[in-house]
Amino acid sequence: MKPTDRLAELEAGLMAMLKEVQSLREAVAEVEAQNQQLRTQLYAQRDTREGQEHLFQLYEEGFHICPPHFAGSRPKEEDCLFCLSFLQRRHRGERKPGSPPY
Repeated sequence: MKPTDRLAELEAGLMAMLKEVQSLREAVAEVEAQNQQLRTQLYAQRDTREGQEHLFQLYEEGFHICPPHFAGSRPKEEDCLFCLSFLQRRHRGERKPGSPPY
């Protein structure tokens, strides 16, 4: 085999490898973008759960968590229907259209 033929084969092999590397680079970029989206969703869910747990803890400590009376003291032995409704809606993930995110 002539050296020029061997160089042509090597060049063809290198070009094939470069195409494969480019394809892998694109696949990695897609996976990284998807990973970032999933992380964002996970952190948002975690923050929401932590917020709900904190609200429930405040309610158990005797504070209102409903928007009309937020942070006002509440006798621990008395339940507030507004707070309970608010907790129940938040637990189910419900929100009225146009309502504030609290």
